[in-house]
This record gives sequence, C-alpha cells and structure tokens, in this order.
Amino acid sequence: MMKPKILPIVAGLGLVFATAVALRSNTKKPVAQPIAQPTEAPYTTYIGGAGLVEASNDNISIGTSLPGIVQAVFVKVGDRARAGQALFQIDDREQRADLAVKQGDLAKAEAALQEALASQKDTASQYALVKDAKGSAVSVDDIQKRQNAAALGDAKVLSARAAVQYAKASLATTQSALERLTVRAPMAGEILQVNVRPGEYAATGVLSTPLMRLGSQEQLHIRVDIDENDAWRFKPNTRATAFLRGNREIKAEVSFARVEPYVTPKVSLTGSSSERVDTRVLQVIYSFDRKSLPVYVGQQMDVFIETPENAGGQK
Repeated sequence: MMKPKILPIVAGLGLVFATAVALRSNTKKPVAQPIAQPTEAPYTTYIGGAGLVEASNDNISIGTSLPGIVQAVFVKVGDRARAGQALFQIDDREQRADLAVKQGDLAKAEAALQEALASQKDTASQYALVKDAKGSAVSVDDIQKRQNAAALGDAKVLSARAAVQYAKASLATTQSALERLTVRAPMAGEILQVNVRPGEYAATGVLSTPLMRLGSQEQLHIRVDIDENDAWRFKPNTRATAFLRGNREIKAEVSFARVEPYVTPKVSLTGSSSERVDTRVLQVIYSFDRKSLPVYVGQQMDVFIETPENAGGQK
C-alpha cells in the first residue's frame, strides 16, 4: 500500500528538478568582451590590409659568401654600423697560411726575375762585343753561339716576368678570399638581429633565418598587403592610416612612398578564417616618422587606405 503513495511524490520531485534545469539552461550567458577592441576604419570607403613594419631601406639579410666556423662577432643588436664596418669574421687560419705560401712564391719569382735580368745583361754584352767584329778575329760559330745565348737570355726574362705576374695574381686571389671571410656592412644602419655566434657554422646561400639583419630606423616603412581583388580600387597618394594592433587608440597617418607593381603570393598570413594560402597581394609601401608610432621593425599593423567614392563600396 505504501508504493502507490511514493510514486506521486517521486514524480513531483522529478518535475521540480526538470523545471529547475530548464530555467537554468535558458539563462543568458554574458557576452565575452574582447581583450582589445577591433580597429575601425576612419574613412567611408576604404581598403584594409595588414602592414609589416620595416626599415626604410628594407630589412637587409646579411650573409657570407664563404662558409666556415665563425671566429668573432664584432657587433650586437642595437649597434649603429657604418658602411664597410666589420660585422663578423669566419675562421681564416687556413687562408692566412696559404697567404704566407703565396707571398713566398712571389718573392721567389721576383728573385728569379732579377737573376734572369742579370743573365740577360751578361749575354747581351757578350754578344755586343763580337756582333760587329770583322775578319777572322772571332769565328762565325762563336758569334752565333753568343747571339743564341743573348736570345735565350731575353726569353728567360720574359718567362720570369710571366712567373711574377702569375704569383701576383695568385697572391691577389688568396688576399681576396681572406678579405671575404670578414663580413662587412654594405651600408650604414642599425643592427636589428644577430643570429650567429663564435664557434657556430655559418652557411652560404639564402637562409630561413639570416645570420644578421641590418636596417635604417630613422625613417620607417610599412609594407601593406592589398588583396589582388581590391588592387583595382587602390589609388596612389590617397590618405592612409595605420593602427597599432592591441591598442586602436595609437594610430598615425602615413605617407605614400611607392608601390611594387608585381603581384606576389601572400606570405604574411593574419589567421583569418576567410584567408586563403593561395592569395596574391599587391604590396604598397608607406612611410612614417619613427617618433610618431611606438613600433618595432617586424611588427604587424592594421592599415586602412581611403578610396574614391566611385571606386567601390565599403569593404
């Protein structure tokens, strides 16, 4: 008899629990606030693109023409380098030993030349004594021998001079190789990166991580990628504004510098869900004073470029 009385109670508790769960599931969750507010375009019609900050003379990747173990690094990040200043040096002990050998070869060749010149002078004087002799004072055979000796002396001088020229060229080749082991700054600028240290092996060729980066930061550039679908809307010398990522309040108007008319594959991906890896972009360069924006070389920025009203609608 107790069982029929318990069933209504259990059913009632289940109904109360189901109602509570339903009410709780219908409660609206608070909308998550973004860490940083997205940037808003300051123009009615515009093109938006991601920009990469770089030095005004581009970010120069420093490499070496000869591979080897790094012997010394003469600069550090942030140093100002003048044109021609030594940046780092490859181990040059083998080339210096070869240089000493080539210097010895040159000295030997020059000594041989002096010997040939002395011999030439002697044979020439011996022949000069008899070449105008008349009568039977000197035999024809003796005259011929002295003439041949003088000609041989001339040939030895020519050979010795050729050996000296060869030794000088060989020495110059070794000196050139030795000089190339010291990597120097191609222009004045600031050291942006140092990715090589003494004892490490420096390889030649195009490296994914360059041995060093050099650039001038007095005037900075922003390389903006414009999607090829929007390239037709772009007009040079229109207004453009760059925003600092993470703080949309930090911004500055930038000046048009140049456009690189060759459309290239996009390499600076933003992570957008609509972005394709096969996207091709038109790269436009804008310049700005370093003091106007607190940015670093290599930093990404959001750039908006104004377009004429009749060039298309808002992006």
